[in-house]
Amino acid sequence: MRDAPPSPPAAEPEPLSHGLKRRHLTMLGLGGVIGAGLFVGSGAGIAVAGPAIVISYLIAGALAMLVMRMLGEMSAAMPASGAFSVHAERALGRWAGFSAGWLYWFLLVVVLAVEATGAARIAHGWVPGVPQWGWVLVLMVVFTLANLTAVKNFGEFEFWFAALKVGAIVLFLVLGVLAIAGWLPDTDPVGLANLTGRGGFLPNGWSGVVSGVLVVVFAFGGLEVVTIAAAESDDPARNVARAVRSAVWRILLFYVGSMLVIVTLLPWTSMRPGESPYVAVLDAIGVPAAGRIMNVVVFVALLSALNANLYGSSRMVFSLAERGEAPKGLLTVSAGGVPRRAVLASVAFGFVSVLLNLKWPDSVFLYLLNSVGAVLLFVWGLIAVSELRLRRRIEREATGALTLPMWGFPWLTWAALAAMGAVLVLMLCDGGARPQVLWSGAATGAVLVVAWARERRAKGADRDGTAEGSGTG
Repeated sequence: MRDAPPSPPAAEPEPLSHGLKRRHLTMLGLGGVIGAGLFVGSGAGIAVAGPAIVISYLIAGALAMLVMRMLGEMSAAMPASGAFSVHAERALGRWAGFSAGWLYWFLLVVVLAVEATGAARIAHGWVPGVPQWGWVLVLMVVFTLANLTAVKNFGEFEFWFAALKVGAIVLFLVLGVLAIAGWLPDTDPVGLANLTGRGGFLPNGWSGVVSGVLVVVFAFGGLEVVTIAAAESDDPARNVARAVRSAVWRILLFYVGSMLVIVTLLPWTSMRPGESPYVAVLDAIGVPAAGRIMNVVVFVALLSALNANLYGSSRMVFSLAERGEAPKGLLTVSAGGVPRRAVLASVAFGFVSVLLNLKWPDSVFLYLLNSVGAVLLFVWGLIAVSELRLRRRIEREATGALTLPMWGFPWLTWAALAAMGAVLVLMLCDGGARPQVLWSGAATGAVLVVAWARERRAKGADRDGTAEGSGTG
């Protein structure tokens, strides 16, 4: 293996298609992190933090925004289909690119099983005649075919999925504000009773806020895909910069705004983990068939995440193959610029994960899911360290490429790293989250050992080659 190059080289043209348009990337940036974790999982956060879940989302959202800005800075300067994996290699060496790429691929293909199973469960409720495994098969086949054809198909799927999710959030915010003000039929102004009563704004103290952060921070995973997709647009550097700029504050608005609406309209004590607080609000303000409407929105959110994860995992493993970190056979690209073998390799493991989830959800698959539970934080950590290393190099050797600089560099980058470390420590101290850290740490350690062994073997081969060269000179 070679070490990281001494300078950030100019981005080489990708052999992939450039069929993604600016509107695809913009909507992918907006909708990429709006998923079932927000629509359903936020109830668990409210249950532990109370109205202060708003602060939990502010903290977690701020961390996600900082990571996205770091990614945007590096991807605008050096767009590549491997995004942060390529940046890690350039900043720290091939061991880092190998580790970031494979950990992220593993994360996506395991989470893909959760999304496919969740969407199939909803579809089975609508059409009970088709078994759940049948729906899984149908969904996986449909999205595999969509990703095997032109990349613009992925872009169109994500554009309309994200548009529906964003539209649902905006409509929810509008209805919520009208209900709070008492401007809807049969409603009165709610005031601040739900924010200040039942224990106050901080019913469980700051420990509740911290617990809320642990619950919600992983809902922001998925923002990374927009920087991967940027490499397949007609103007990667400019498009990724625009997508990041337009996404960061809107994402925070959607998350924090909707949480503020929920805890203002309803008592936080009425929230139950596993039940959608959005449905509870829509029911309370008299929206007919609120549960069925939200089921459709969650179904679309799961399909969107399934589509995006299949795309992101295939491009990541393709990028690894380009750099000699995955089998070269995955480099086959169709006439339309689609890495079909990389797509099939990713979906194959995804099918295995789905089968494990259907057969052993509380044993084998639970261990698999725990093994990626904290991987996102490890990947984010590599992104931050890579940005620290590459920023100085870009300023020194390619100043014109710095079109989307990280705010408050280097202090905010260090602050983000410290926050990630704090989240990991807090997870270790939490009995429910500890298994995720331990299993994810074991998975990360295994990948690092493989990366180290490959590095040693490559250096040994280099030394042998040098010795042979000097002996024959």
